[in-house]
Amino acid sequence: MNFILNFVKGLFIGIGAIAPGVSGGSLAVIFGIYEKITGFIANIFKLKNLKDDFAFFFPIALGGCFGVLGFSKIMEFLFKHYNAEVKYLFIGLIAGTLPMVVKQANRKGFKKIYSLIFLLSLALTIYITALDNSTANAVQEGKTGLLMFIVYGAILGFGTIIPGISASFILMYLGVYETILGGLANINFQILIPTGIGFILSIVAFAKLIDLLFKKAYGYTYYTVLGFVVGSIIPVFPGFAFEIKYLVCVVLAIIGFLISFSLSKVNKTQASE
Repeated sequence: MNFILNFVKGLFIGIGAIAPGVSGGSLAVIFGIYEKITGFIANIFKLKNLKDDFAFFFPIALGGCFGVLGFSKIMEFLFKHYNAEVKYLFIGLIAGTLPMVVKQANRKGFKKIYSLIFLLSLALTIYITALDNSTANAVQEGKTGLLMFIVYGAILGFGTIIPGISASFILMYLGVYETILGGLANINFQILIPTGIGFILSIVAFAKLIDLLFKKAYGYTYYTVLGFVVGSIIPVFPGFAFEIKYLVCVVLAIIGFLISFSLSKVNKTQASE
C-alpha cells in the first residue's frame, strides 16, 4: 500500500515538473514529503538507514520518472485540449492539503514574524506570475546545443525543488518548452542526457541549501515555502465562466481536493506511527 501511495505522489510530482503553471516542489510540500526529499538528496552519501530510505524513496523516484517520461505526450495533449480542466484538478490538489501543510510548518512552534515571511514569499510569487503574464507574448526563439540543454535541465531541477516556481513557464519564455517536452516524450537521448545532467546537478545543489535552511531556520523556511505554495495557485487558475465546461472543472477540483485531503490524512497517520 505504501509503495503504491508513494508511487502516486512521485507520479504527480513528475507531472508537476513538466506541466505549465504547476510546481513539482509545491506538490511535494502538499504530499508531506518535501522536507524528506530535500534531506534525502542533500545527505545521499551519508545515509544511515539505507534499506528504509530506499524503500521509501524508490517508488517516489520511479513515479517521478514515469510522470515525466510517460506523461509528456499525455500532458502535452491534455494542456492543449483540456487546459482548464487539468488546472482545476491541480488547484483542488493544492487546496486539499493546505491545512496539513500549515500544521507541518508549525511543528516546531509559531512566531508572529512567520506571517510576514509568508506574505513576502506570497507577494514574490504573485510578482513572478505578473512577469510570466507580461512576457507570455514575448517568447524568444530558443537556443539549442549541449551546454544549453544542461542549462535547461538545471532550470527544470530548480522548478522541481523550489515550491511555487514553474520551470515550464521559464522554458516557455525561452522558447524551448516544446523542444524539451518533445525530447522527453520521444526519448531523444541527445536532449535527455544533457538535460538530465543539468537537472540532477541543480536538484542536488538546491536540496543541500534547503536542507541546511530547514536545520538552521525551520519556521522561517517552511513559511517561505508555504507562501510559494499558496501563491502557486494564482498562475494555475484559468478563470471561470457559467458554462458546462467550468461545471466539469469545479467537479474535477473537488475530486482533486478529496484525493489530496485523503493523502494528507494518510501522511498524518504514518507520521504518528
